[in-house]
Amino acid sequence: MTPFEAIQVIFQTPPIPYEAPKHSLKAWAKYCLQTRGFKVVYADKADFAVETQAREKLYFRVSDRPDDLDPQVNWIIWNADQQSAQVQAATE
Repeated sequence: MTPFEAIQVIFQTPPIPYEAPKHSLKAWAKYCLQTRGFKVVYADKADFAVETQAREKLYFRVSDRPDDLDPQVNWIIWNADQQSAQVQAATE
């Protein structure tokens, strides 16, 4: 399983539910990743990066609006209607 696939699994069954009044989407996503053992680091060109064991960085942005997403960055997209998150890979 690749690191990206493992991240997709995390958001299919997150450790805690996302609650907008309690925390931001970015903070929730980072918490979910850190709780499952991922190293989340600062990133200039994204909301945060996940550093893999091979020292590769996967850059992520988070959004609750699936329209107008930058195709150069991976996305964690919150769907409020379905109360679920989806991970979308960069396409460029």
